[in-house]
Amino acid sequence: MRRNRSARVPLRRSLLGRLLGVSALVAACSVAATAWLAVQTTSGAILQEQGQNLTADARIYDTLLGYAARHPSWDGVDATVRELAEQSGRRVALTTQSRQPLADSATAATVPALPPEASAVVDPLSVDTVLAARSTEGQGTAADRIDPRAVGPFLLPAAERSALRRTADRQAVCLNRVGIAADVVVGPSGRPRVQMVGNDPERAARARCDPSDLDSPTRTEKKALTALNGLADACLKRQGRGAVRLNQDLSWGDGVAVPVPGPALPTPLPSDAREAAAAPAVEPPREFTGEDDRAIASCVGTARSEQLSSYVASPALLFIGDEGGATVPGFDLSPANTAKIAGAAALVLALTVGASVLAGARLVRPLHALTGAAQRMRDGQEHASVPVSGDDEIGRLAAAFNDMSAHRARLEEQRKAMVSDVAHELRTPLSNIRGWLEAAQDGLADPDPAFVSSLLEEAVQLQHIIDDLQDLAAADAGVLRLHPEPVRVGELLSQVAAAHQARAETARVTLTVEAGAVPILPADPVRLRQAVGNLVSNAVRHTPAGGRVTLRAYGSSGAGTGGSAGSGSESDAGQVAIEVADTGTGIPAGDLPYVFDRFWRAEKSRSRRTGGSGLGLAIVRKLAEAHGGTASATSTEGVGSAFTLRLPASGPDGMTTAS
Repeated sequence: MRRNRSARVPLRRSLLGRLLGVSALVAACSVAATAWLAVQTTSGAILQEQGQNLTADARIYDTLLGYAARHPSWDGVDATVRELAEQSGRRVALTTQSRQPLADSATAATVPALPPEASAVVDPLSVDTVLAARSTEGQGTAADRIDPRAVGPFLLPAAERSALRRTADRQAVCLNRVGIAADVVVGPSGRPRVQMVGNDPERAARARCDPSDLDSPTRTEKKALTALNGLADACLKRQGRGAVRLNQDLSWGDGVAVPVPGPALPTPLPSDAREAAAAPAVEPPREFTGEDDRAIASCVGTARSEQLSSYVASPALLFIGDEGGATVPGFDLSPANTAKIAGAAALVLALTVGASVLAGARLVRPLHALTGAAQRMRDGQEHASVPVSGDDEIGRLAAAFNDMSAHRARLEEQRKAMVSDVAHELRTPLSNIRGWLEAAQDGLADPDPAFVSSLLEEAVQLQHIIDDLQDLAAADAGVLRLHPEPVRVGELLSQVAAAHQARAETARVTLTVEAGAVPILPADPVRLRQAVGNLVSNAVRHTPAGGRVTLRAYGSSGAGTGGSAGSGSESDAGQVAIEVADTGTGIPAGDLPYVFDRFWRAEKSRSRRTGGSGLGLAIVRKLAEAHGGTASATSTEGVGSAFTLRLPASGPDGMTTAS
């Protein structure tokens, strides 16, 4: 017994294995793509939100820093805090460094607690360079951390601002007159300066628009600069360093002139010599080292902070957050988050594989059943149908397989019956011939004309069976040759009726022909007479005495299976119908689909002499199909039967013949 080869197919080559592999690959790619897209989208959204929050935080911080730089205390900052909260849609709170409330935009009845860490420290004397909108205007430099809006004693009174503005306006007008675009910009201290578009100092010098009046310090600035210089010198003195001279832009140079004792001069001297000798000697300009510059910068910064401390608000803690107290969202791809993503991916992959296993098992189970049934059929085992699980593709495949299997079983039964019938049909005439010859050989039969006639009848019957089998074999192989020529159907029916008239009279059956105006049919007259003759012979055989067999011919459009006598017209000449109707015993409805099968007999018990070979109607159908037509049968049990040939008027293979 053969082994089931499907059991030896490895999983990697099976349909289920490939389905699982594809599903796992698709799931892994989907999870990876989804995770990557989620991370990218989430990170981008968070970064965008954080960027927007950072911009808003910087604006809030800068506004409050400017307030602190221009006010000596935080009194009155509540209005500014509420305005900033409305603009940003967030909670803004200020406290002292000991967390005593200064201002808070929270409006809830129960104010949420402030976060443990402040967003920033608002101190105009120590600016957070990350949040602050840095500016180098006024007295600030790029290196210090003092807000440029903290000007303190350098704030110009209205009279000095007006005088400097008039000077700046005159200079701007002068520059514009010579074609240099210039505008007046006012700094935090109120000092104006002329800002030129472009960088062309030589052209500005040739314009002769003298800016010396605008660059000269005012009385207020001199006073403040002198006080700042004194604080810086005191710091340097504590470090054992010499004094410096601060310029208006807070750069520094050598200190003031220091008298140096000189040698004794003789007397009397001329007056000019005495004046020169009386003038104190001045030391040459001092050169500063890098260490000196760092010490001076530190002392200048300390002096500025000391000078401005009474003009600015004290440092305050700034808290920025949501109204509910929530902090700014963030995304950290930490090991915990990575583990969560990996766990979710594994869960999705497991669910996908599990669903694929269930779907694959349901898909493969009927395929295994089909494979087993096909292998049993191949091994010659009995026919067995497979269960039809549904109306899907697999269910329809199973139904088609069951139909094929049933048809194969029916064909196998017919084949066995055909072999038995062929053996029987050939054995009977051969047995008769052999018996008569043996009888003649033994002297038991006289070889007279009757004896020879009996042998000839058996030989002719045997020849008919062989010829019928040859015709069927040629038709099955598609090599049945036709010789079409114009055929007058009425004449052909008359010839067939005349050939069977003697048999009909013997059976006391009336044989008539009804043929109207039927088109000339291109057909093989020999084969067509053979087909019609088989139908007439079959009808006469199954019609009782006193019955009638009628041969009709008429034009047909191809609809219906039966017809009635009458003349066909030119409009329905697409087909020619030849009908052989009898008033015999009829055929049961259950047997009617099999009348054209080979060796089929309505009565299995009938002998060869009464029932024929069972090949006549099969040959009729093959001959009709060879002419491009069809053969059909209708019957009413106890009333009679009608066999109809419908042949195309154009003839076989599309050949047309003129009448």
